[in-house]
Amino acid sequence: MSSNTKLAASIRAIADYPKPGIVFRDITTLLGDAAAFREAVDQLVAPYQGLGVDKIAGIEARGFILGGALAHQLSAGFVPIRKKGKLPHATVRIAYSLEYGVDEMEMHVDAVKPGEKVILTDDLIATGGTAEGAVKLLRQQGAEIVSACFVIDLPDLGGRAKLEALGVEVRTLVEFSGH
Repeated sequence: MSSNTKLAASIRAIADYPKPGIVFRDITTLLGDAAAFREAVDQLVAPYQGLGVDKIAGIEARGFILGGALAHQLSAGFVPIRKKGKLPHATVRIAYSLEYGVDEMEMHVDAVKPGEKVILTDDLIATGGTAEGAVKLLRQQGAEIVSACFVIDLPDLGGRAKLEALGVEVRTLVEFSGH
């Protein structure tokens, strides 16, 4: 069994969550399996070793878990990207599209400096609205987006294509069809 097949097997599928017809891909089982978690982090950081990455930006909340591990492995700083109103210092904000509406995310105004090399991470890429908003927010502050990396890609939802249309390299470890 390949390591990515093992990773896929470590991810729990929950039918009809958060609504009927959706299969939720839950990485908490992967995170709870020490070998799978280590393998996922090792695979995510491998292409970026020695590239001088300055920061890892993680999208709330599972992106914080992965982002912290990636930042540690790459000796980079960590930037939390959160929903509006959750950060204590001065922030910059952007609206982004959700499946059924719009929300806002923000980061501290001093979280990245112009020209810093940043990798964006989260647990999965689905429709891509949140990740697209995060890329735009980071770029507004002058960050150079090296890549966006995710454990899971749901290719049928088109998120990867949205990021690639922005000129962002996208790396994922496993794919699941459907929603």
